[in-house]
Amino acid sequence: MIYLDNAATTWPKPESVYREMDRFFRLSAANPGRSGHRMALAAEQAIERTRLALARLFNIADPNRIAFACNATDALNTALKGLLRPGDHVVTSSVEHNSVLRPLKGLEKRGVTVTKVAASPAGWIDPNAIARAIGPETRMIVTTHVSNVTGTIEPVAAIGALARQRNLLYLVDGAQSAGTLPIDLAALPVDLFAFTGHKGLFGPPGTGGLCIGERVAMKDFSTLREGGTGTRSEEELQPSELPQRFEAGTPNTVGIVGLGAGVEFLVDRGVANVREQETLLMDRLAAGLRKISALTVYGPEAAQERGAVVSFNVAGWRPADLGTILDQRFAVACRTGLHCAPEAAKTIGAFPLGTVRLSLSIFNTAEEIDLVLGYVKQIAGSPPL
Repeated sequence: MIYLDNAATTWPKPESVYREMDRFFRLSAANPGRSGHRMALAAEQAIERTRLALARLFNIADPNRIAFACNATDALNTALKGLLRPGDHVVTSSVEHNSVLRPLKGLEKRGVTVTKVAASPAGWIDPNAIARAIGPETRMIVTTHVSNVTGTIEPVAAIGALARQRNLLYLVDGAQSAGTLPIDLAALPVDLFAFTGHKGLFGPPGTGGLCIGERVAMKDFSTLREGGTGTRSEEELQPSELPQRFEAGTPNTVGIVGLGAGVEFLVDRGVANVREQETLLMDRLAAGLRKISALTVYGPEAAQERGAVVSFNVAGWRPADLGTILDQRFAVACRTGLHCAPEAAKTIGAFPLGTVRLSLSIFNTAEEIDLVLGYVKQIAGSPPL
């Protein structure tokens, strides 16, 4: 199997992730923070080690400002629904994932207004267009960091600077950037950064989190759920302190331990080195695809301007049919369709069928890329199904 569906979930994981999850589940998988015995304390310490590792990775001074979540979707919902009120206005873009668009659509029914700025056909969000969309009631800007359809790396620094100038909150969907791009949240003007564990961070599914900047006022940040935290059990209300404010209930401890192992792998290897390796592979893949006749490649031309994601279509072929042949005849795992981002497909002219998406990780090789290019060329030269 040549696995090129890493934008959905990375595979394989580093061996250290498998080993650490197995070791922890066998020896220390008690309920963290709920008891004083040694297994419970070990579980709590393991969670905090992961929080510290994430703080190092993202350059966050206070690790407690990282609240664990089930995934990026959970974190985005926490931010959007916890901070926006009827009468507020939000500016977003036409290349967002449904994890942003659907919560915003639901909030519109509660009195929040939304302006969706059109991105370019290559998937670029124009900060000037964002600026023109801001009005007196605007409270938040929310954009993706890296498009999950085109791989386009968005100008989050420029958009964040604009948000600071207008005293607005800026929420970034980092599902495709965390672990694949160097991210310094001490330097970036980003107030809320949502990430998932099972993609570029090499953790298991069911993990993720929300990084909450100091400009976010906790008094204005309501919670989606309340419950046990293991602390302040005598109080009727959810604790106000971070991260307990957003971590009600028993966490996915074994998953968080696996996430921690994935983050430590990245820290040891260096995200900049990961980025360099994936960029070389993406350059090889995208350039090779562009040489195949009757094939359209979406997104930026330069590999440095995209994450490890490329989408394409072959004239006359349905993406789903092409993906099926890659899977069944050539054992290549990819994703086809709208990728949970229908507005992005409309933006690049690939709606309603979507695209074929290939996405890399550092565990892919140049030899695999060359094989896949040969397979796609062979399919493109055949009559469509």
